[in-house]
Amino acid sequence: MLHRSEPPDGGWGWMVVLAGFLKNCLMFGLFHSFGVFFVQFTAHFEGSFGCVSWIGSLLLATQQFASLFGSLFGTQFGARPVVMVGGVLACLGLLAASFGQSLLHLYLSIGLLTGFGWALVFTPTMATITRYFRRRRALATGLAFTGVGIASFFFPPLFQFLIDGYGWRGALQVVSAMMLNLCVCAALLRPIRLIEDLPSDGDEKEKTKCWRKVVSAFDLTLFLHRSFMVYSFSAAALAMGFFVPYIHLMAHGKDLGFSDYKATFLISIAAISDTVARLFSGWVAGRQLIQKIHQLFLWNFFTGLSILLIPTSHTYAGVMALSTFYGFCAGGLPALLFSTITDIVGIERNLHATGLFLMLMGFGSLLGPPLSGFLHDRMGNFTVSFISAAGFVFAACLILLFIPGFFGSSEILPNYEDMVSAPSSSRINVSEEHLASGKKDPMSLGLSWKSLSFPRPENLETSF
Repeated sequence: MLHRSEPPDGGWGWMVVLAGFLKNCLMFGLFHSFGVFFVQFTAHFEGSFGCVSWIGSLLLATQQFASLFGSLFGTQFGARPVVMVGGVLACLGLLAASFGQSLLHLYLSIGLLTGFGWALVFTPTMATITRYFRRRRALATGLAFTGVGIASFFFPPLFQFLIDGYGWRGALQVVSAMMLNLCVCAALLRPIRLIEDLPSDGDEKEKTKCWRKVVSAFDLTLFLHRSFMVYSFSAAALAMGFFVPYIHLMAHGKDLGFSDYKATFLISIAAISDTVARLFSGWVAGRQLIQKIHQLFLWNFFTGLSILLIPTSHTYAGVMALSTFYGFCAGGLPALLFSTITDIVGIERNLHATGLFLMLMGFGSLLGPPLSGFLHDRMGNFTVSFISAAGFVFAACLILLFIPGFFGSSEILPNYEDMVSAPSSSRINVSEEHLASGKKDPMSLGLSWKSLSFPRPENLETSF
């Protein structure tokens, strides 16, 4: 297969975006609508809010922790077969949960098995999207993530309807069948080869020793990448609070005395504004008016503010308005979160970086919802839960300030043209013949992206 010098920024890439859209509908549309099942599990198993919260927390945390394996398997076997296997595992986990007799059964089936299936689906799909786009990467990612908002609007009332008609066990069986459509998404992931994928002599020599094979397989050198690690720790803090409203918003509505369908509609109304925000965020990022990292900071801040305001209203109209505000603020984050990874580490390392990023983010996802449920059990309402969730999101904003180059006017990492035009003391040596040839791709110089030496001005450190 021929290696492209540039991503096509379109073409079959839009079908890959469609696959990402459907994948997000099925995965995070379900997760954001999990509050409907949360109420049912609490009543059926007579468990505390803290204990039942572990189901959704384990589901998301497993998906994020195991994304590293999704990256590895996607690199070794290609995205298409890995995503298909993930779709089957996700289906089996939900099907097994429908026969669960205790919360432990749900921890194992939904939390671990379905979560691992999602891990095999998410990372290869998102990485494939970023490989097809460069200039329109934020827009393409934003379009793929609109599936979350659209599904989150339709799924809560649909799930409540299924529960009313078939009980929560029958509803889970229907949802498990829906998960098999992830295999259809996999079929759309046509592989693409870029010139950055060509191995260099240095890469081949690195694979001669066992430890270096491990480092190469998982790209563990990313742990030494300062910008990437600070960015990942910020995302971990964000995850501690970001998902709390989606899991507990319906339960919060029930605490305020709203009916099942009224409480369910709180999630749906948040999903409408979420969808609008995802499109708006991708459009603004594509305009390149300000740096993506600064846009991310602003979306983070307003998301924290929206969560902080949720418990301040006790009327249905007021809670609906605050849910709409939260949905819009939260919807602007995902497209920027994942498209910025590529800006930080480069497209060649994007697949491994996404897996490690999600693994570190998983620590926050694992602890956030159970902490919120625990605080509800202690306080009797969700006021302190939402305040603590907002605090973690504000902490994520502060951590972003420590990314090298955040206060500068340049990108977090320089592009290739910057390296060629950098001062001679801080750039790679390129012969006059290569410059005259007009070839700017590093592979034409016999280099790999890993071997490039970036300029390191005072405000642009790239590793520890």
